[in-house]
Amino acid sequence: MTYVNRQRLKLLTLIAVFALPLLVAWVMVEWRVGIPDARTAHGELKPEVPSLGAWPLEGTRPPASADGWLLAFDCTLDCDQMADQWWRLHRALGKEATRVRRLRIDAAAQGSAAALPGETRLRWAREPDWQVPGQVWIVSPQGQAVLGYRAGVDPYDVLDDLKQLLRMNPEPIVRVNG
Repeated sequence: MTYVNRQRLKLLTLIAVFALPLLVAWVMVEWRVGIPDARTAHGELKPEVPSLGAWPLEGTRPPASADGWLLAFDCTLDCDQMADQWWRLHRALGKEATRVRRLRIDAAAQGSAAALPGETRLRWAREPDWQVPGQVWIVSPQGQAVLGYRAGVDPYDVLDDLKQLLRMNPEPIVRVNG
């Protein structure tokens, strides 16, 4: 091997040392190869969904809470079954259930059956462009839709994501003077 070929080999090796990790990372992200399931959310990020205050809703909105997450669901498809399913998910949170509220959003023409315990019921004033029937959103305490789920999502996937969000965002410590 000549001196020039040896220098070229060194240069190619140096380039490979820096380029190969980038290529491997890109493949892992694009093709979801080698990423543990425990580190990924089941829902989709929803940057196109406006903040909760801008949603076209009719009725008395739930009070804003600095530490309350919101599970909002569009109840235009199989409403009674969905409401029961999300009520059961809320109960499955156990002691963390107090940190989450449920918002049931009915179609504008839908009747007014009684709300389940701990549930706020509103109606769409008009259906927004970003709304898909049967969709579910996890809304942050600041009113931003963090994750969205398609109709028919497995409730255990939503529960897993919600528990992860609550674990990563602990309750604020309340200090009592006394």
